[in-house]
Amino acid sequence: MDAPAPTAGPDEAAAWAQAWIESRRTVLPKRLAPPGPSAAELARIVQAAGAAPDHDQLLPWRFVLVPEAARGRLAEAFEQALVQRDPQATGEQREQAREKAFRAPVLLLAVARLGGDATDVPDAERLLSLGCAVQNLLLMATALGYASALTSGKALGSRPLRELFALAPHEQAVCFASIGTAVGRKPGKPRPQPDRYLTRLPS
Repeated sequence: MDAPAPTAGPDEAAAWAQAWIESRRTVLPKRLAPPGPSAAELARIVQAAGAAPDHDQLLPWRFVLVPEAARGRLAEAFEQALVQRDPQATGEQREQAREKAFRAPVLLLAVARLGGDATDVPDAERLLSLGCAVQNLLLMATALGYASALTSGKALGSRPLRELFALAPHEQAVCFASIGTAVGRKPGKPRPQPDRYLTRLPS
């Protein structure tokens, strides 16, 4: 999708932005293959997250990049988390848990800081700021021609994951963001129309 010319008017720029935003689709990590973003592209993707609204410039979130060399450690943590939840997990289930660590060329963990400081910024605002940061990240990845997905799961709250990512007591792992090139992309699901989520306060 071509960017609008610098002299484009508001209507043209808004139409371009709407088309670009609506082009973002979730592609499951198992369908994200190389090539992934280059180092320069990844820097732009991560920088976009910094434009998120942030009450009092608290920066109540961070991202942790999981490089290829560390995927084995993440796989081990996924397996340990599964065994802690289900000591009777089969070998196949344990292998499935490990395999999740090796999907997608780029893998980022989104972490929120909830409390733990002297400010009055509520947790809801902190999570909203992280959500905006994540969306900025995904939209920049889309603009650069890559597909992406967010994933979560019970393992995020487990001790093995918390220890692996050195999470502080007031930090919470919220989701993983996976980025790569789409393979076998499925048709996107219909977007909800505004009448489903917008109401008007009575006069």
